[in-house]
Amino acid sequence: MPSTPALHRDVVMKPSGAERAGGVALWRHIAATLEAEIAAGTWAPGARLPTEAQMAARFAVNRHTVRRALEEMARNGLVKVEQGRGSFVAEYVMDYAVGPRTRFSEWIRRHNKEPSGKILELSEVPAERAVAAGLGLRTGARVVRMKRLGLADGKPVSLGLHHFSATRFPGLLAALGEAGTVSAALARQGVSDYRREVTRVSARMPTPTEAELLRMPRIRPLLVTESVNVDQNGAPVEFGTACYPTPRVQIIFEP
Repeated sequence: MPSTPALHRDVVMKPSGAERAGGVALWRHIAATLEAEIAAGTWAPGARLPTEAQMAARFAVNRHTVRRALEEMARNGLVKVEQGRGSFVAEYVMDYAVGPRTRFSEWIRRHNKEPSGKILELSEVPAERAVAAGLGLRTGARVVRMKRLGLADGKPVSLGLHHFSATRFPGLLAALGEAGTVSAALARQGVSDYRREVTRVSARMPTPTEAELLRMPRIRPLLVTESVNVDQNGAPVEFGTACYPTPRVQIIFEP
């Protein structure tokens, strides 16, 4: 997060009752000034704005006037006011479109950002009940599990757990480590294409680890998806769960 720029003393206003000399309400002038600074890049997306006390001193007004300006900016979607933490420049929200053929890299590039990822775990484990049901296996069957942090321009936007049948794909563990992406690894195993059969969406609060990995406050909820991908014959290929930070991602369904 960029460091907080120094307070600008050259724009201090001289209050005159409820309005300044030009007839513009003080809070509107403060909002317009901050909006212009955000547009110019003085305050980057996600950056914390100065405190109400600091801005009151900067603009030579009381804190109530500053609060009124921030409330208006929040209504316009320019800032997020978080109780006990302060005010932050609103981040760019990415639409995650869930359709028959959902691919992480395509999603990120659709927003003119560079996709990348970091594998946090790659192992072969016994299938838990939900995983086994999703893959059409018995509980305890061996599955390949990959935990991966998805990034857009280096910023975390997803935290996923991917599961595959170890019996059906005996070389997948190594392929995932070498290829780095699910699509490329499955192609090495003979699955050239696959489609989304079902997606379930829920929401919950993040764990401390999830909040840290996704660089989000613990007071904001996660969007959680549970999905099954199948091959061209309709056989389950992957059972996955993924978490998305609501400050940066919203989920939409495509027909």
